[in-house]
Amino acid sequence: MKYTAVIFDLFGTLVDNFSRREYESVLAEMASVLGAPPKDFIRLWFDIGDQRMMGILPSPEGNIEYICRELGVQPPETAGKQAARIRYTLTRRFVVPRPDAIRVLTRLKSEGYKTGLISDCSSETTTVWEDTAFPPLFDVTVFSCLAGVRKPDPAIYLLATEQLAVRPEECLYIGDGSSHELTGAANVGMHPVLIRVPYEDEPGTHRIDPEQWNGPRISSLTEVLTLLE
Repeated sequence: MKYTAVIFDLFGTLVDNFSRREYESVLAEMASVLGAPPKDFIRLWFDIGDQRMMGILPSPEGNIEYICRELGVQPPETAGKQAARIRYTLTRRFVVPRPDAIRVLTRLKSEGYKTGLISDCSSETTTVWEDTAFPPLFDVTVFSCLAGVRKPDPAIYLLATEQLAVRPEECLYIGDGSSHELTGAANVGMHPVLIRVPYEDEPGTHRIDPEQWNGPRISSLTEVLTLLE
């Protein structure tokens, strides 16, 4: 067996990425509830992306409070919770397995592969994660907002391999290339593969700092099984 573990990214890999238009529409709705200028609210939301994904701002409510302070906005008493619910709704809508995700993960487990997840995400994702079909199918999950480190820092990959009790060289890594994750995986010795489904290979997809990747690539999760043959 060439690999003993398969490690996946989440957004753009196991679940669809947000569309940029829908994401900004939801943020504008949140701003409206809070009485904040939509353009400024959206700009600041993206500006604090690192703080959200590193767990420095550990909740949507905290993110909202921070932005409102920066904008000098004092929202109605219940508006913060209402805006946070809007954000959670968006996350729940997107943290849904792609059609072949559960089948592929189940097959990997049945064939004896260890499975891991490394996701750059904010706390909304960890909140809704337990309500999905994913948790029983992973041996290890590493969420940046809980680990305090994000891709492509070597530490986040090595945290996953340490918890899986495998060497990086034994790991196949599957991701959509956001945050230079594939280069980061290669730098620690993993075997990275780009996944890019056809309907997401367009400018309107929300990706953070995507890299140009000239290495192996696939267009569906089902192809992961072929890579392991």
